[in-house]
Amino acid sequence: MEFEATERLKALPPYLFVEIDRKKRAAIAAGRDVINLGIGDPDLPTHEFIIERLNQALANQTHHRYPPNEGIARFREAAMRFFTRRYGVQLGPTEFHPLIGSKEGLGHLPLATVNPGRTVLIPEPGYPVYRSAAIFAGGVPYTMPLTESRQWLPDLDAIPSQVARDAALMFLNYPNNPTGACAPLSFYEQAVDFARQNDIIIASDAAYNEMYYDEPPPPSILQVPGAKDVAVELHSCSKTFNMTGWRLGFVAGNSDVVAALARVKANLDSGPFGAIQEAGAAAYDGIERNEIRDQIAAYRRRRDVLCDGLRKLGFQLETPRATFYIWTRVPGGLDSMSAVSRILDEAAVVCVPGTGFGSGGEGYVRFALTVDVARIRTVVARLSEMKW
Repeated sequence: MEFEATERLKALPPYLFVEIDRKKRAAIAAGRDVINLGIGDPDLPTHEFIIERLNQALANQTHHRYPPNEGIARFREAAMRFFTRRYGVQLGPTEFHPLIGSKEGLGHLPLATVNPGRTVLIPEPGYPVYRSAAIFAGGVPYTMPLTESRQWLPDLDAIPSQVARDAALMFLNYPNNPTGACAPLSFYEQAVDFARQNDIIIASDAAYNEMYYDEPPPPSILQVPGAKDVAVELHSCSKTFNMTGWRLGFVAGNSDVVAALARVKANLDSGPFGAIQEAGAAAYDGIERNEIRDQIAAYRRRRDVLCDGLRKLGFQLETPRATFYIWTRVPGGLDSMSAVSRILDEAAVVCVPGTGFGSGGEGYVRFALTVDVARIRTVVARLSEMKW
């Protein structure tokens, strides 16, 4: 049999990191000390109070069976309490559903909300899952450009009226990956009004909402009056609590959209492991603990050292108010892929080309703050030896 991949797989954008991965492996095999600031995977361990709750929950035989589709009560209640404390927004029982990480929810959401041929509004540069999920659902991606001149916010007024009428779903992501930009509540007010006028569902990806350095904290779109009529928001334990491998998050907001996504999930997965949901409950109940504050302080120190070092070397960047990413223009007029290749070849440092987040990322690279301050100083020292 001669196998051929499906048309939906062929429609995905090319994977631009293959050559970078190959070079990274070759450098490591050659004995070079490679510093990886590529993938956004925290190097800090999951907090001990979360691990302790997991260990306790593992002995509960209830969790050795399928979890309830709607999630275990402790996780639901803890996450909903967090939402009320943090945003002043109360969630009803039909406005919440657990996820196997927010990435899973983003990937499945278009299957619940987008009929084949309908338009999906995608921010660019942006998290690649938005485009992939739209394509898998048979949707037609339409790019909303994010630019430095607009503080990385889409110009909703620039979307043609016919495109807006054809759209079923719009993805938003603040604090933003890869740019680190934050959106004010006034932008969410505009987005909710736009969605209401055009019968569009908003999927607000808030995976980095708790990774912020400066006041005021990033808002939730659900703080906008009437937002639940048109929006859902997705949250994640991954970066907030150093739990990327645990795969736990939740979706909140419009009850009809939540129910539709839950129906897709009921047919495709069995929800997060119950013991992990127990640990997630401990995480959200403990979000104001000193361990979480210390984690943010550690990322702030890393951010400041790398931003200061890059600026002295001629990189043009804004210090991000949130996320653990540094998004910077490439000096010397290099394109993104050439810059990443040179940085790896000459400095043994891995970063991500801006074009990995769409063509709107050309001329930029992204560094993840996933090594300690001493290693970041080594990164700056190595980059200083390059000729730009």
